[in-house]
Amino acid sequence: MLDVSAWKVVFIDDEPDNLGVVQFILQFHNASLRTAVDGMTGLQLLREEMPSFLLLDIQMPNMTGWEVIEVIRNEDILKGLPVIAVTAHAMNGDREKALRAGFDGYITKPISAMTFINDIKSIIETRGRHE
Repeated sequence: MLDVSAWKVVFIDDEPDNLGVVQFILQFHNASLRTAVDGMTGLQLLREEMPSFLLLDIQMPNMTGWEVIEVIRNEDILKGLPVIAVTAHAMNGDREKALRAGFDGYITKPISAMTFINDIKSIIETRGRHE
């Protein structure tokens, strides 16, 4: 999955600026992107068309990323999906908490356009070695 142009990505985040930055980066690399502004809509997208991986904000109203990852890891059709937290939660221990909750990786905001693609590749490659 190292060919970015083959990626089908879903990104769930309630902040338009974050959605725009990720959309710009992924479109630049010819990846396919679908977005949702809340967890319920995002879960519906995932059930309609399984992406290569999911980028998921943690802090959202109504349904947090913690709640979304719990649904994903407990639903047969979704539980194998790679999920990467994209979050402003950058305090000591937040990364470990996300990994314990079932996230495959962790990228902090603000997103770095210079490293974003390589950060994703590194997470996907690491996940592949542990399967």
